[in-house]
Amino acid sequence: MADLVRRRGATLDTLRQVVAASYGYRGDTEAYDDLQNADFVRVIDRRKGLPVALSILWIHAARAQGWRCAGLDAPGHFVIRLAAGERESVLDPFDGGRALDADALRTLLRRVAGPAAAATADRLEAVDDRSVLLRLQNNLKLRLAQAGRHTDALAVVERMLVIAPRAIELWREAAAFNAEGGALRAALGCLETAMALAAGTDARQRIAADIAALSGRLN
Repeated sequence: MADLVRRRGATLDTLRQVVAASYGYRGDTEAYDDLQNADFVRVIDRRKGLPVALSILWIHAARAQGWRCAGLDAPGHFVIRLAAGERESVLDPFDGGRALDADALRTLLRRVAGPAAAATADRLEAVDDRSVLLRLQNNLKLRLAQAGRHTDALAVVERMLVIAPRAIELWREAAAFNAEGGALRAALGCLETAMALAAGTDARQRIAADIAALSGRLN
């Protein structure tokens, strides 16, 4: 896909034509919460998915042209910022790479995440690649947890810990899912790892309380 953009003459319009038209990648507006939309392999198979999953493809194809491209920390709806030469644009991969000016971005965020999110539209910060991958996995985790599939949600958290092994809150989530499944010693081990990573007093106190509660269940 990236090579096709290059062969056709790398421009933003070419990127749209290749990714959205030639390859047919689009947002899944019919079944947005389908787990397949957050599974990157299935997104490639089906050519549709969540905004953050589609954004990974757009970011890759754009960077392959030597352009600066990154995801933006937009609540509720992931978008990307792309700088090709002197031209900088905010694009919505879920909507075929539509360019969003400040008003359009505020309207989008107001629709998906409410007025408070719209108010921050002009101050969206770029996120690093690790954060993009975590956000994709987080979509899976939340949907599995809401469906009561705690074992599967735990597997997602464990993948997230491979990406971000020092993320204290992920260790606490792993502990909670293990405890939910009755694996209390595994849960305690997760909390002990979280405690070893924690530096702030508040965080250590919260984790200590979790350890005490879990230890009481073991006795």
